[in-house]
Amino acid sequence: QVQLVESGGGLVQPGGSLRLSCAASGISFSIYDMGWYRQVPGKERELVAEILSDGTTTYADSVKGRFRISTDNAKNMVYLQMDSLKLEDTAAYYCDAHFLQRRYWGQGTQVTVSS
Repeated sequence: QVQLVESGGGLVQPGGSLRLSCAASGISFSIYDMGWYRQVPGKERELVAEILSDGTTTYADSVKGRFRISTDNAKNMVYLQMDSLKLEDTAAYYCDAHFLQRRYWGQGTQVTVSS
């Protein structure tokens, strides 16, 4: 059974930092491409950051220079370090694992940036 479990969300002030974690199980983690998406009510889910199995990373323009995605293959973990958070970063953040036609999602973790 595949499980992606996110943690680390919460309430933070503008300019603050959070680190999201995603624990993956039930997949051959090292061959999967991993991503973080976010969604606000009424809008489509959008890609925040992605890390391919070869280590290549991609970021949404809105988070470049502020967020960093990383993995720990030994622990089957993917992280999203978020710095210099802005009000518009408020969203539910979802972990994603995909390989060929297979795609799995976590349940999401809420990030709220507010003063």
